[in-house]
Amino acid sequence: MTRDDPTPLGRRDRKKRQTRAALATAALRLVAERGLDQVTVEEISEAADVSARTFFNYFPTKDDALVGDPEADRDRALRALAAVPPEQPALEALRRAFTEVVDEVQGDAELWLLRMRVVVQHPVLLARLVSGNAVTEQALVSAVAARTGLPPDDAYPALVVAVAGAALRTSMIRWATCDGAGSLAALLDEAFAAVAAGLPDPRTS
Repeated sequence: MTRDDPTPLGRRDRKKRQTRAALATAALRLVAERGLDQVTVEEISEAADVSARTFFNYFPTKDDALVGDPEADRDRALRALAAVPPEQPALEALRRAFTEVVDEVQGDAELWLLRMRVVVQHPVLLARLVSGNAVTEQALVSAVAARTGLPPDDAYPALVVAVAGAALRTSMIRWATCDGAGSLAALLDEAFAAVAAGLPDPRTS
């Protein structure tokens, strides 16, 4: 069973999900210990107790195992946004959609914290992540434009998605800086509340 699909997963699908997670975790731990160039696909596969051939059934390259699955994350965010009632303001709709995303992250906190540390340490991985996020942002802009009845090139959809994305990134960074202590969802709500209030200057609030 997943958050997006209430149908229970079969044994085969559960096994595939477990294998994928084991490979990603092994890759991240080895790279965190040794560095990106000192780890091979064969070593990752051995650490996950599978063959290198099995590795390539799940990931095209070593880097893909490290950065996660931006396409799946994008689809999850878009489905969550589509599920928010259309009468909700765009910023609130994005907050609700991102809350589902951060619930997934919080549920696998150890893996995500390790991924964030590894990505920050290796600029080539950070560049891939930024590229994937740019595609996601554009997809969200199109979705917000559709919700609001505005053309995709109108400033509002792009602006509200950029602001919401900044709130999400700020929350993730704060959460990672505290090594995952506390609630990521609460940090996200705090960030969105500050944005919704117009980011008042704390010296004059």
